[in-house]
Amino acid sequence: MNWLHLPIAGQDDDEQMRLRVVCYSGRKEDERPVRFQLGDHEYFVEEVVDQWYGPDDTFFKVRASDQNLYVLRRRSSTPESEWTLESFRNLTGVR
Repeated sequence: MNWLHLPIAGQDDDEQMRLRVVCYSGRKEDERPVRFQLGDHEYFVEEVVDQWYGPDDTFFKVRASDQNLYVLRRRSSTPESEWTLESFRNLTGVR
């Protein structure tokens, strides 16, 4: 498992929220996310709902411990295997 510290896309340095992802490493490194941290909040991955591949990326649609959906992208084309938050969907009804 490793922590990757990355800014969320589209945010200035002053307002950056950090994304940290911890992965399960089974037959290959960083096989799937098991928990992640956005800013000061930590979330456990309850379920990997979907996974798909792009030319240089792997995407994970996950249901987190707050019961919301997140799409996380791992860029495999970079040595650090950057992670970014691509999408969020609030399913709890709280705004």
